[in-house]
Amino acid sequence: MIVAQISDTHIVLDIPDADQRIRDFALTIADINALNPGPEVIIHTGDIVHNGQQDEYAQAVAIIATARAPVYVLAGNRDNRTNLREAFAPHGYLAPDSDFIEYAIDDYPVRLIALDTLSSGSNKGDFCPERISHLIDLIDAETTKPIAVFMHHPPFEITVGPDALNFERTEIVSALQQALQHSGRVIAGFSGHVHRAAAGQIGDIPATVVPCIATTLRKGVYPDYMKRRPIYHIHRFDPLWGFTTETRIVGTELSF
Repeated sequence: MIVAQISDTHIVLDIPDADQRIRDFALTIADINALNPGPEVIIHTGDIVHNGQQDEYAQAVAIIATARAPVYVLAGNRDNRTNLREAFAPHGYLAPDSDFIEYAIDDYPVRLIALDTLSSGSNKGDFCPERISHLIDLIDAETTKPIAVFMHHPPFEITVGPDALNFERTEIVSALQQALQHSGRVIAGFSGHVHRAAAGQIGDIPATVVPCIATTLRKGVYPDYMKRRPIYHIHRFDPLWGFTTETRIVGTELSF
């Protein structure tokens, strides 16, 4: 099984680098489309748009419509749940009566679970008791498949960048980590948010962070040939080895 993960496209329509962000997103989808073999699924781990506005989502939906593989989205701190749900409602996987953007995908050898770490009070993550309970229900609803969990905010310490902790409180991270580990079947965690690559552990679960697609917002130092090339991750699952992650540089033959 192959999963393409993209994140932090930050589509916006009224600032100087708006066209670059749209171009970065479109080029990334085109690059994924050209992969051979291609992914079974593409997952966008949030901050689809920058201001949560309907016209921004309309632009994002138009780009996503060019993808050959099914695309699933979740909410980042810049997203608006109501407008996101409305924009992607035709795809049928977002519950219209839920307060949160959370769901499971059962069509693949690995069960994919999307979490909502959006906080209403800050750009850092939150995961309230209601979401903890729902996560446990999602994990326990199917007991035979391994599980990969996707979320916007990484629930582990990031040792580079301005914030080591990307949730509002350490207690939230501890509760989320405990919920993810309780079944022993979650084998990987994937997130975005920090606009740079990182790797860590959610307890004993390996976890990675994908850089942002928007090249003008990407953090870290890159060689000249990469500065205007978006970066995304390909996660390959093997029943024996679990997930391995490849970093793809859009528009080149290079990966690492």
